[in-house]
Amino acid sequence: MYCQNISIIPPNSYYSYSQKSDRLMNALYLLLVALCVMVIAYRYYSAFIAAKVIALDDTRVTPAHELNDGQNFHPTNKWVLFGHHFAAIAGAGPLIGPVLAAQFGYLPGFLWLVIGVVLAGAVHDFVILGASIRRKGRSLASIARFEISPLAGVVGSIAILIIVIIALSGLGLAVVNALRESSWGTFTIAMTIPIALFVGLWMNKIRPGKITEASIIGVVSVVAAVILGSLIPGSFLEPYFSLSRDGIIIAMAIYGFIASVLPVWLLLAPRDYLSSYMKIGTVAALVIGVFIVAPHLKMEAVTQYVHGGGPIIGGKLYPFMFITIACGAISGFHSLVSSGTTPKMLNKESDARMIGYGAMLMEGLVGIIALIAACSLWPADYFAINLSPEKFKALGMTIVNLDELQREVGEIVAGRPGGAVSLAVGFAQIFSAIPGMKGLMSFWYHFAIMFEALFILTTIDAGTRIARFLVQEFVGRVWKPFERTDWIPGAYLSTAVVVFAWAYFIWAGSISTIWPMFGTANQLLAGVALAVASSAIINAGKVRYVWVTLVPMLFVSVTTLVAGWFNIFDNYIPLIENPSTATQGYVNSTLTVVIMVCAVIIMIEAFRRWYKVLVKRESFTAQEMIFATEKITHLPGGGCC
Repeated sequence: MYCQNISIIPPNSYYSYSQKSDRLMNALYLLLVALCVMVIAYRYYSAFIAAKVIALDDTRVTPAHELNDGQNFHPTNKWVLFGHHFAAIAGAGPLIGPVLAAQFGYLPGFLWLVIGVVLAGAVHDFVILGASIRRKGRSLASIARFEISPLAGVVGSIAILIIVIIALSGLGLAVVNALRESSWGTFTIAMTIPIALFVGLWMNKIRPGKITEASIIGVVSVVAAVILGSLIPGSFLEPYFSLSRDGIIIAMAIYGFIASVLPVWLLLAPRDYLSSYMKIGTVAALVIGVFIVAPHLKMEAVTQYVHGGGPIIGGKLYPFMFITIACGAISGFHSLVSSGTTPKMLNKESDARMIGYGAMLMEGLVGIIALIAACSLWPADYFAINLSPEKFKALGMTIVNLDELQREVGEIVAGRPGGAVSLAVGFAQIFSAIPGMKGLMSFWYHFAIMFEALFILTTIDAGTRIARFLVQEFVGRVWKPFERTDWIPGAYLSTAVVVFAWAYFIWAGSISTIWPMFGTANQLLAGVALAVASSAIINAGKVRYVWVTLVPMLFVSVTTLVAGWFNIFDNYIPLIENPSTATQGYVNSTLTVVIMVCAVIIMIEAFRRWYKVLVKRESFTAQEMIFATEKITHLPGGGCC
């Protein structure tokens, strides 16, 4: 048991321990298995869902064409939309979650990432996207109101709004940890904003439809920003871009507000599109790097922490690994993107397969690469980075290669919890091991920090816009003008409320309190979305295909409710007992209870609807209920969505 043995090896035994590398798992085998499974799943399983469950049809007019307003509804090239969608869904989860879950060993996380993404996560994203484009780009809560019940719609709106605020705070916290005092990363990301504005104007006003030209201009400019960013540290500009924790939060809040209220084609879509080049390009480079370097995984397959008592995650493997890995396998936040900005920009229905199912497979691959990077570190070094010095000392472990890593990186990386730093070290270690790259450890480390922040920040802007839609839709039930997404006062006020809410949680929280709540909220939302998708399938008379969404719904919902229960009693009630953290404990406990109760109510309402359809033989179309005596009437056009 390597993780146990390393805790007792003396400092001078590194050589003898490293000779056991022939007994360690080669990461190349894991990557090959994952790629093969994903290719097969996309080729066959997604095609089955597209043809039988959703019944995609390019003769249908999508909401982007039917409701084109040049602001939120706008037909978009499928590659640009893929870039936006991937950039919007791929945030902190697939990067940070697998790194934190590595304390359980590489095998549990790898299995859940591969199995979860093909059978649950990609299905979840794809089916919800199909449901939204068939309902004029409506939100998840609105779909729940029609497919389950009005009560489910109201409860869903409340739960989803709370969940998206928590999710944005969890994602934003990772950005803060990555960019704090990092002038290179802050400069590069700041430069992507004017670059995106110019590219948006080029594609839509200066040279409409010239995607290739805009892409070349944008990509070259972003690469130039990355290179120039490396010159900022040590220059006279460093103080202007080396922001404190509070400074990063304020800057992020200002950006989130602006990105949410500007036309989607001007900043949000082109910035996400350009960011996707950096994201996908870096992931592809890491995949190639793993093939070339073939790193050995120093972390054992299964550690003793699967039984609980881990230094990073205190709970047992089940259920805590599943809510920790979160987005890399399945993410409820994705249902908000799939029923938020993406369906409003889809050019034709057949594009939904590549965007809905394909983008999630890409995110799963990101999670696997992150897991490999973390597990390629020596266990003692991994824990030394992800724990405070006091907690690490209590483990009795002896660092193996950390001093050399810190010297090569040029920074103190020990005692920097949260996952972002250890991931950057793992990435840099892979890149610098490629022939010809030796000696560039510091460059690759800072590049990885910048990449993580860029990766996550694109989810913040899209998420804020989606939350703004939810607020407007909810308040619009009481005051109709507020429901109009093009009404400027409503857009500004709802955006301000959303930004203030997630910025407050980041300001007051930490990774140990926000991430468990984020994981619970995110996975419960996935369970709710799968319940809505199952209802759509059953209401359409396609009961024989409901297993596609029902099986993952049951597993994710039960697992997350159990995790939520443990979170309240193990993480949040202890905060209440401490006067300095009592307020935070009460807020976290209350929100977690509210989310869990809302999820249970929606599940019960969904079961009641299924009973009416399957047993009482009632059939539903759109907003009215039709009683059938012999068989269930299909929704017009076939397909569940």
